[in-house]
Amino acid sequence: MKRFYMVITACITACLLAVIPLVAEDAGAPFKKVQDIIEHEAADKGLPMLSIVLVDENGIVWSGGVGADAKNPSLQADNDTTYRIGSVSKLFTDIAVMHYVEKGLLDLDVPVTTYLPDFKPHNPYGTPITLRMLMSHSSGLVRETPVGSYFDPEAPSLAETVQSLNGTTLVYAPKTKVQYSNAGIAVVGRVLEKVAGKPFAEVLETNLLQPLGMKDSAFVPSAHVRKSLPEAYMINYQGTRSIAPTFELGIAPAGCMYATMGDLALFMKALIDKGQGVNGRFIEEDTLDQMWSPQGDVKSARDRSFGIGFMLSELDGEKSVSHGGAIYGFATQMKVLPNKKIGVAISTNMDMANGIVNRIADYALRALMAQKEGKPLPVYTYTKPVSDDMVAKVAGLYKNQDESIRIYRLFKDLYIERVNDLSLRLRATDNHAIVIDDMVAYSEDIRFTDASVTVFGKDYAAAEDVKPAPVKPEWVQYLGEYGWDHNVLYISERDGKLHALIEWATDYPLTDLGNGTFKFPPHGLYPNEEITFKKNSEDKVYTASLNGISFERREVGGIDGHVFKIDPVKPIAELRKEALAASPPHEDGTFKQSDLVDVTAYSDNIKLDIRYASNDNFLGTPVYSSARAFMQRPAAEALGRAAKRLKKQGYGLLIHDAYRPWYVTKIFWDATPMSGKDFVADPSQGSRHNRGSAVDLTLYDLKTGEPIKMVGLYDEMSERSFPYYPGGTSLQRWHRNVLKTAMEAEDFTVYEYEWWHFDFDDWRSYAVQNAIFENIKPAH
Repeated sequence: MKRFYMVITACITACLLAVIPLVAEDAGAPFKKVQDIIEHEAADKGLPMLSIVLVDENGIVWSGGVGADAKNPSLQADNDTTYRIGSVSKLFTDIAVMHYVEKGLLDLDVPVTTYLPDFKPHNPYGTPITLRMLMSHSSGLVRETPVGSYFDPEAPSLAETVQSLNGTTLVYAPKTKVQYSNAGIAVVGRVLEKVAGKPFAEVLETNLLQPLGMKDSAFVPSAHVRKSLPEAYMINYQGTRSIAPTFELGIAPAGCMYATMGDLALFMKALIDKGQGVNGRFIEEDTLDQMWSPQGDVKSARDRSFGIGFMLSELDGEKSVSHGGAIYGFATQMKVLPNKKIGVAISTNMDMANGIVNRIADYALRALMAQKEGKPLPVYTYTKPVSDDMVAKVAGLYKNQDESIRIYRLFKDLYIERVNDLSLRLRATDNHAIVIDDMVAYSEDIRFTDASVTVFGKDYAAAEDVKPAPVKPEWVQYLGEYGWDHNVLYISERDGKLHALIEWATDYPLTDLGNGTFKFPPHGLYPNEEITFKKNSEDKVYTASLNGISFERREVGGIDGHVFKIDPVKPIAELRKEALAASPPHEDGTFKQSDLVDVTAYSDNIKLDIRYASNDNFLGTPVYSSARAFMQRPAAEALGRAAKRLKKQGYGLLIHDAYRPWYVTKIFWDATPMSGKDFVADPSQGSRHNRGSAVDLTLYDLKTGEPIKMVGLYDEMSERSFPYYPGGTSLQRWHRNVLKTAMEAEDFTVYEYEWWHFDFDDWRSYAVQNAIFENIKPAH
């Protein structure tokens, strides 16, 4: 619902990928191939569950599935699994409206105020908004309603939701631009509610879902619907997975429907039969033809046009009528080729996975067409990780005038990051080509040549990654996080512009209009919409308002310049006594002889700031007996080489921690509340610090001796500590990358939750140690 494509990978345990037997009579080659594909893609993209169904004029041709619910393994992905289908809901809302048009109770082309006299958003253009404009996304309304929006967990009534639009201004003249609007379909649903004299969900249930035989679908989830609804998942910019929220939306007509693939099969069969459902005709053929006809000459992004409700496009020259959907934790695609009399519906319980479900849906339709026409099955390109040699060759910064892209490694995969777009995973094919292949999209429209790359038809030349200029001082006050845990708005600075990373993955440069107001670019999710930062009585920014949607400022980590601290679960003195009395875990295996050495001996630009030997740490009290830093000799030698590399760039290494006795790890674990456990090691496993092969560090300026300011603070237990956290300034992220690059060149790997923590590659070769610093005597 919120977008038709999103990105970034996740890791789901293999036990969730149990294959569901085919339920169709025809288990021929096309369908085995599709089943093979969904198994492969579920494993590759980390999709916990996925269900798919293919139909023709005779009904279900084939259905398949993969995966099971993590909480309830008996709930496996098949035709009876319930999914939230997001914006596919809009088709049902619009068809319900067309029923009333057929009865003469609604007119698509009169001002919508005919039915909603109190609907009064500011319209400076004069042209009145009509139902036809709303249903074809050409009304000029903002994307989201100020109340009851996609972000709003309060679930206000539809009346309250639509009423809130009176405080907004149209972002373009009606009927001059196609721009997707959830708010517009909320208004359509409210018109339906008013004319029918019943709640929206009830109108849809009695007038459409029941006549179509869709007994397992609803706009308000009953116990019957929920029993087959799996837990769903969100995924953020660096692949961290969390459980998706389950609240209902105020904009229910735009995307709050629950359905099974079996029910969507009934709907698609009725579309193929030109309005004839299992219980009789549900819409006239002429009405359906009108809905499948372009409503104006203006097309949307990606050269798609809208009919009434339906997205209109082509698949291999065949007319396609479709809609996609994305709502917290779910991604869906439904597509019908009316002239071929076939259709497909597919859903998964992973957010931002619309790219891969679209790709599978298109392949399934092609395979079905091939079978019906007696042709060979189409080729499906499988991919694999890009080789380390190729990563080293292509990673870097590329530019086309003032537009830049960056190709970089994120843990085990290669990504491309473009301004105004998502970060997209790059993969290799068997013929050694590099393609875009992740949850958001698949494209072969990328080509590397010597010192250049062509992406989507635009050429970019390799460029030097020069040190960025500092952020404008007046913008510093706006930087940070806003909104809710389930949907964070990140405001950062990039390439000399303030940026908004919204709905988890799409990043937009903002134009400064002055007085704390910025404008989105004329494309994307929020074209030309404005965001205003508001201050409180203390002259501090406390909220960001996107056309009336208030994103409250979030308190993230510590305050810059101060040490991040927690409230320990128990007194540290008590925890220290317990830890010193405990013993490290027993380890089987053969380990190298420990050879801990002082790291400061390996380069003159390595200096110490051992926080755990002072009060300046997250516990607020010393836990070390002295301020020393030791590492296993090979790791210390590698650290020295990294320091010498950085010295040429004007930087030194400031060491916060290196070897850590095991008893200190136990203190950290026992002192930290559950919310911060990701940032401390489990003493039952022992940490890499305990083995003498990990180091916590940052950069300092050789000229001033001052530490370099990074995005987040050392030991901060927040997402700002993540090595790919997107916030902050260009200069802060550049410095973070300088450190990471230097360390990785010497066989260190950054820890996934802490930009400052690096593990030497042979850490597994050493056993857990528990010696205090004063007892360490380096070998000679």
